[in-house]
Amino acid sequence: MRPEILFPLFASVASLTGIGPRLAQAIGKMAGSHVADILWHLPTGLIDRRFAPKIGEAIPGAIATITVKVDIHQPPRIPRLPYKVLCSDETGELDLVFFHARQDYLDRILPIGQERIVSGKIEEFQGRLQITHPDHVVERSELETLQTVEPTYRLTAGLTSKPLLRAIRGALERAPDLPEWQDAAWLRKNQWPGWRDALQSVHAPQSEADLAPEAVARRRLAYDELLADQLALSIVRVNQRARPGRCFAPTGELTAKALAALPFFLTPSQETALAEIGADMAAPVRMLRILQGDVGSGKTIVALLAMLQAIEAGSQTALMAPTEVLARQHFATIEPLARGIGLTIAILTGRDKGKARAAVLDGLKSGDIAIVVGTHALFQEEIAFADLGLAVVDEQHRFGVHQRLMLASKGAAADMLVMTATPIPRTLMLCAYSDLDSSRLTDKPAGRQPIDTRALPLSRIEDVVTRLETALAGGARVFWVCPLVDESEVSDLAAATDRHAALEARFPGQVGLIHGQMSGTAKDKAMAAFSAGHTRILVATTVIEVGVDVPEATIMVIEHAERFGLAQLHQLRGRVGRGERASSCLLLYAPPLTETASARIKILRETNDGFRIAEEDLRLRGAGELLGTRQSGLPAFRIADIVQHRDLMLVARDDARLILDRDPGLATPRGQALRVLLYLFEKDAVVQTLRSG
Repeated sequence: MRPEILFPLFASVASLTGIGPRLAQAIGKMAGSHVADILWHLPTGLIDRRFAPKIGEAIPGAIATITVKVDIHQPPRIPRLPYKVLCSDETGELDLVFFHARQDYLDRILPIGQERIVSGKIEEFQGRLQITHPDHVVERSELETLQTVEPTYRLTAGLTSKPLLRAIRGALERAPDLPEWQDAAWLRKNQWPGWRDALQSVHAPQSEADLAPEAVARRRLAYDELLADQLALSIVRVNQRARPGRCFAPTGELTAKALAALPFFLTPSQETALAEIGADMAAPVRMLRILQGDVGSGKTIVALLAMLQAIEAGSQTALMAPTEVLARQHFATIEPLARGIGLTIAILTGRDKGKARAAVLDGLKSGDIAIVVGTHALFQEEIAFADLGLAVVDEQHRFGVHQRLMLASKGAAADMLVMTATPIPRTLMLCAYSDLDSSRLTDKPAGRQPIDTRALPLSRIEDVVTRLETALAGGARVFWVCPLVDESEVSDLAAATDRHAALEARFPGQVGLIHGQMSGTAKDKAMAAFSAGHTRILVATTVIEVGVDVPEATIMVIEHAERFGLAQLHQLRGRVGRGERASSCLLLYAPPLTETASARIKILRETNDGFRIAEEDLRLRGAGELLGTRQSGLPAFRIADIVQHRDLMLVARDDARLILDRDPGLATPRGQALRVLLYLFEKDAVVQTLRSG
């Protein structure tokens, strides 16, 4: 149960004074629906209202707080013109300008002949100084409350700064004094304030320096968040390791048959990874390993060979993928090999219904099905295995820790192998997957062609289409990826649909389309037509980013490449170069490029090494969008910045392990305070796995 001391922070934002249902909805969409969520919504800038000149000394472009006398109201002659209130002091005149104004309201706040203090941005218009829509209009008695530094925050549609500031002030008043969970010596060494003081401080910046990640109060709160995350991961790891595993004793028979059937030899790093996985599976503790392999490095084969070891020892296996497209792709790769060596393999996705689904469920329950490939449909309660020995999770970054644990819980002491084709920098390995051991595939399978990467401005798009005519005549197949526009599915879809129409007009009957809003059947149909060569160009959104394998595709065109993350561009580029023919990737960009976009394209042209690309991506953009989308499944830190606070994360990891070594049940006074910290950062499920204390 969440501790009572935190109840005020987990009340709805609608419970704050002055926040009605409409504002609560807007705040919820932007920051979250609890009072605590607003506390983590930190300022991004500040407005200094301490500059208080006479009108004659006011500087256009500056924010100023000025004492004026209200002289005249000038309502507009026609509605679309502004309402003006003319004011003055002994040094000059100042106009206050309002659009769509209500006269009764302005008469009330700016009565003629009275003195008022106004604050806002000074502008010059037709030789006169003015403030359009002053931020504040107050009486002299309120000057002290006004003449301060005001934090500014990220806003969203339907939310202006005044109600947000009011909500944040209300949330700060509710913040309780919480027991100190930081180590006393560490706190002294860093000269950090207490939790509540740090919170008050970050929401009251006095200078630009206070907004920086290295500001003392921000570092204190960032460390709290990182410690909660690392402690949660460590608890998961300890609990998983504490459960007895099973010692698999494979016969080697199925593995030998599969290796003999492969048309290639394993690469050295595939053999190393397989040996590491085999050693884990033979040990009496549960395997928790991540297999990192760059695009096209042959992870699926390693996973299949690991699955065969579990099957040889008499158990079943499951492979889970984040999308139906990817699940069906894995099934298509594995199925011929599995059937060739006499194994029953099935697929289970949300689309499978009726008798077909019932047959798969029966086969899993009876143990007749040795391998099941599926999406998160495999989590569902009614799905039971006779004996799940190994669960493989692909594209791990699309799933959270709890989802992978749910799949592992389907089997008594099931081993867990997670895979990702998104190379993860070491910093992020520590942060997201410190509960896992790691294997890396660093070399490409034999025969893979390097990809020639070029960058061209969008104005050259007609040249690109003309070159495609020649390429298609030579038998090429082409992916054409359209951008995410402002992360909006609607405009994303529009871009792909428009490009499809334009290319279809040039190449009638040869152009397919695939996007996220199509039904599963329609996506499969589009992919099958492209794989079989019935269509020669596939226009797509980023749904093809992972796992799509069409060896005949040799050209990748990425439109508006500047809108994609570096790791995502690398993933997309990896959809070509999978066969024996030379391949190319064309990055079409809209100039002028930002410095970051330019650096991204330069790195992509220089290297095909996904691990180097991932490190550069982290350096260029920070972790928030490392995997190209916000839906990355990496910890979505609200305060901490993995790049700026890397040093803190390393300390948090060590601190978390030390805490659990000394106090595994979090029963000491500091342990009890750390339980509060875990609940504060919504690690409820993890706290409940601890022994009560």
